[in-house]
Amino acid sequence: MSTATPGHKLAGGVQRITSSALGRYQSAIVRIGFSATYLLFLLRELPHRHEMYGPDAPWRWDMAKQLISGNESLSVLMWSDSTAWFEIVYAVVLLSAALLMVGWHTRAMSVLFMVGVLSLQNRSVFLGDGGDNVVHLMAIYLVLTRCGQVWSLDARRAARARRTESEVDGESEQEPGAGGARPALNVAGTILWLVLGLALVVATATDGLGGTWWLPTLFWVLWIGHGAWWAVNRYAPQSELRTLLDVLANLAHNATLVVIMAEVCLIYATAGWYKVQGSRWQDGTALYYPLNLDYFTPWPALSDLLASNGVMVMVLTYGTVIVQVAFPFALFNRRVKNVLLVAMMCEHAGIALLLGLPFFSMAMIAADSVFLPTVFLVWLGGRVTLGRQLLFSRTGRVPEQRRGGEEEAPQHSGSSGHTLVG
Repeated sequence: MSTATPGHKLAGGVQRITSSALGRYQSAIVRIGFSATYLLFLLRELPHRHEMYGPDAPWRWDMAKQLISGNESLSVLMWSDSTAWFEIVYAVVLLSAALLMVGWHTRAMSVLFMVGVLSLQNRSVFLGDGGDNVVHLMAIYLVLTRCGQVWSLDARRAARARRTESEVDGESEQEPGAGGARPALNVAGTILWLVLGLALVVATATDGLGGTWWLPTLFWVLWIGHGAWWAVNRYAPQSELRTLLDVLANLAHNATLVVIMAEVCLIYATAGWYKVQGSRWQDGTALYYPLNLDYFTPWPALSDLLASNGVMVMVLTYGTVIVQVAFPFALFNRRVKNVLLVAMMCEHAGIALLLGLPFFSMAMIAADSVFLPTVFLVWLGGRVTLGRQLLFSRTGRVPEQRRGGEEEAPQHSGSSGHTLVG
């Protein structure tokens, strides 16, 4: 029988949310999913980029400029109407999406990714759909998460730095008088920080960050905070200031993860309850109509086969409504939640196949991934690692074996578990 008092339980809860970033694997899969979705979308639309967001778009640059001046949104494409500037921005967005996916300097890449997504979508606001809205929101949320702690190049670099530090400490114990080495200078990160700082100064001076006050403030807080984080890690890794920065980062991450979960629940709850009010969803025939629209039939024979089966159409129509309405309530039961989660992911896979909406489906599956069990994600990561090792072994290159998964779960070099409240 537990003897913990409510005060002890509250202290334990506060200790947990301040001492570590929860859902590290979930935030990593969300990062990979959304960056991969947008990267593939940009690559697919590469031949049509000028007609969608560039100088040949029906929604002309001057029209977009007038709209943006009214709604105070952000788009760096409004800084110039030249084709060269558009090509530079498009290339930077492509590169940031790829680097965010692999987790190279994740914090900086998440900011560049957010700016790129907002810039392209705000340039041609009438091209978006539901999937673009989800990408839009998640690009903002990812900036505030510590989504590079696992499954990233940052995690691998941190693990190697810890191994080097432990080896130096071991040599210091054997050789009196040999001090521990200062962490190695990250040249690429320093240059990236300086370049982004210069761009931020120019953008602020020219009023190129939109008409709101909070977005420039957010950029400056992130830039200054990242510089402070680097300085403290390098010169005072065991200090209380290091603990304070870690606590603030964990709080921001955990709060944002809750917001992402609430956002997904809100999407499904509103979609489900709106469907309940529709007569075609009530009589079980709603799915029949998109299956007979040429625009949503990439595989006409498959769509005709499914549409001709009235029972299957009715089951899928009612099943869609039931799953979407029930999912927010299923979070209180882990097993039911996992079953409905699989059902929703299968539903989005079916939408991608039958209705020809792959990027909408990829975006929603990436959002759903925030609810995947950690045990499954760890198992999935192990299978991917094993497959990579088998692939390299066949080509004659055997990658270095990980030691106990330490590269997948980096911790800061300070006292593990120490927070401001304990």
